[in-house]
Amino acid sequence: MNQQNTAFFAVIGLAVTIAWVIISWYNYRLKKRIIDSGPINDEALGFVKKLSGSGTEALKWGCIIFSAGLGLVVINFIKYDYGSSLPYGIEAMFIAAGFLVYYFAVKKQQ
Repeated sequence: MNQQNTAFFAVIGLAVTIAWVIISWYNYRLKKRIIDSGPINDEALGFVKKLSGSGTEALKWGCIIFSAGLGLVVINFIKYDYGSSLPYGIEAMFIAAGFLVYYFAVKKQQ
């Protein structure tokens, strides 16, 4: 990867991180205003819970990143041709396995 690509991906990563921080901050402020406004009815409570998410975001990303890393380790030990699509298939299978682990963990939790 050349220097221009690295700079491009760094800028994109920084922009995504800043957007995530801003969205999280405004969700927090909105929840705080709703709670501070007084008695909360069922509709407002449902809205606040929807803003909060399910609480399993860390588990989801942990499963996906762990399985993707495991896939990269496995690819490192497999012999394949330069133009082969085998590494992409293996990585896709490991990422899909991470999603499945997350799905079954959340399903078991409910």
